[in-house]
Amino acid sequence: MLKHRPFHRLKTALAAALLVALPTLSQAESFTDVKPSPQQVAWQDLEFGVIVHFGTNTFLDREWGDGTAAPSVFNPDKVDPDQWARAVKAAGVRYMVLVAKHHDGFALWPTGQTDYSVKASPWKGGKGDLVRMASDAAKKNGLGFGIYLSPWDRHDPRYKDSAAYDKYYLAELEELVQHYGPLTEWWLDGAGSAGHVYDFAKYVETLRTYQTNAMIFADVALFDYGDIRWVGNEQGIVEGENWNVIDRHGPLRWRPLEVDTPLHKDHWFFSSKPDFATSLKTVDELMANWESSVGHGGQLMLGVAPDTHGLLPDADVRRLADFGKALKARYGDEANLAAKHAPTDANTAAALDNDPTTFWSAPNGSANATLEVDLGRDVTFDHAMSMEWLDSGQNIHGYAVQVWDGNAWKTVAQAQAIGHMKIDRFAPVTARKVRLNIQSAVGTARIREFKLFNVGA
Repeated sequence: MLKHRPFHRLKTALAAALLVALPTLSQAESFTDVKPSPQQVAWQDLEFGVIVHFGTNTFLDREWGDGTAAPSVFNPDKVDPDQWARAVKAAGVRYMVLVAKHHDGFALWPTGQTDYSVKASPWKGGKGDLVRMASDAAKKNGLGFGIYLSPWDRHDPRYKDSAAYDKYYLAELEELVQHYGPLTEWWLDGAGSAGHVYDFAKYVETLRTYQTNAMIFADVALFDYGDIRWVGNEQGIVEGENWNVIDRHGPLRWRPLEVDTPLHKDHWFFSSKPDFATSLKTVDELMANWESSVGHGGQLMLGVAPDTHGLLPDADVRRLADFGKALKARYGDEANLAAKHAPTDANTAAALDNDPTTFWSAPNGSANATLEVDLGRDVTFDHAMSMEWLDSGQNIHGYAVQVWDGNAWKTVAQAQAIGHMKIDRFAPVTARKVRLNIQSAVGTARIREFKLFNVGA
């Protein structure tokens, strides 16, 4: 998967390959008519996931395998997916995706479709099943579980024959979707796929047969099939305004963003080289990733990499725990200054209660409205968090965060899109009254949460 790019070139290659198989497109409807599925809403509420890269590359200091590695190199002595799950959960993660087969073609479960898998390795005498272990560990720790099965396969000779390879890939897919679910996410990308035609329609049809709630990650080139889309970079940031509905190549669909970035800069797999240890992101860097992804209405997918023992390195475990503590201290319910406010009406209170299942609603059909909060005392804050209720679509197209300075409303932040979540940062202000001014909306604007925080330097 990742780090397997230049991704812009690879995504373009995938798009070209897919155009052969996709149906004629009809005229798209209005952006504002497009609504998310319940599964997409549930996925967006997860906010933070990890993808685990572990395989022959781990033992060979590689990011990309060429399919020639002997299965004997895969021989970890302390594999513990439960340790992975505990470590990522401490960071606030809610689901875990395992790379079950990378581009090198080596399968981490005892597939019946090839001998190039864990059953040919010395690990557990060829009796191991890492997908089962990871799935069980995720469930044990209350995490969702997902799978990445690379379409590109640099080992299997059937890859040269599209029809034969489609049959092979579908057989592996059926094993995974029938025996390791329920699945939260199915990961697809097009690395290395230039010139190859896949039967993605059949892949997705089979996946949907067994896993109706699994969200399919894919670039928008898979416009008929992808439920969630790539952000366009691996730096962990959403550039510009984040709209959930896009119109690439014509048809409109609700396709929220997934923002992928590794815990170790430039490393998706573990490496014994010195730069791996020094590439570990700091808590501040991880916070910036979270604020620039989840805080911009996207989903953060953080890459973690077990070492040759099959464990996340101690430094990574500590960094994940420290980040989780910092995230809770900065944006946890206890830090929300708007939760303590002067008495107000039930409609307004629903956006201030630290409960995303309730929401404030603007008057039906109003193009603009204000959610005004009397904090009951002077409060200093420098961040505002807004969360839109998206079941009926992304209806807010312009807003401002404003404070009352004693004479007039002063704008401290202004933008267009709120979406699942929007965190606005501004110079510290002290005020008793604050409001979210919905300046442009289609349909009825609804706000699940409006929170204030004093983050400081």
